[in-house]
Amino acid sequence: MSFDPRTPMAQQHDAHRARQRRDRALAISLSVLVVVGLVGFGSYMVLEKSEASEQKHASPAADGKADDKAPSAQQQQKSAGGPIEGLRTWDAKKLTRNHVTGAVAYPMKPPVGGDHNPVWMNCDGRVYKNAVPDVNAVHAMEHGAVWVTYTGNAPAADVAKLAERVGRTPYSLMSPYAGQSGTIMLTAWGNQVTVDGADDPRVDQFFSKFVQGAQTPEPGATCSGGLEAQ
Repeated sequence: MSFDPRTPMAQQHDAHRARQRRDRALAISLSVLVVVGLVGFGSYMVLEKSEASEQKHASPAADGKADDKAPSAQQQQKSAGGPIEGLRTWDAKKLTRNHVTGAVAYPMKPPVGGDHNPVWMNCDGRVYKNAVPDVNAVHAMEHGAVWVTYTGNAPAADVAKLAERVGRTPYSLMSPYAGQSGTIMLTAWGNQVTVDGADDPRVDQFFSKFVQGAQTPEPGATCSGGLEAQ
């Protein structure tokens, strides 16, 4: 049996202090639990509001009307990444790329590729007032250029807008072209489309996709230092 040398008064005082320490520890623990609970509840409410907001913006309105700012399916299709309506394509593997010094009888007008002259037509945003040789323009498209052509039936306003677009676009050129099937046509290596005018959304699509696009046989080849206007 052990003997406590402290007086009864000291023993009571020590026991009282021990209870106070236990009470303080318990109070602190409870406070921590309450704070953690409040933080967790607040985080939950924030997440709930965030998800509700995302669903509201991602879904049509409750009255069945779509968000006016959301692009329509037709607008999305006409974006630069969508399909180009009326685009004609040719198998790039069947478009020969030999350098020749004479004339080439291309099966389509304007040509979309094939054998061509060793000298390319300058295509660093060039707008030619007169027709350019097919064999040199084809070489420019081999370098990744877009060729804009038009007939005498093209409205002057459309010609001016397209000329402005070409003038600020490296790897493009523009020239009149007699005998083509469409009034305004855009051509890249293996690809061609007829557009209704300068404001036709397919103009932006075609430029976005084919200026130095994936169809380019010689990406990065220069568009300057070649043939100037004749």
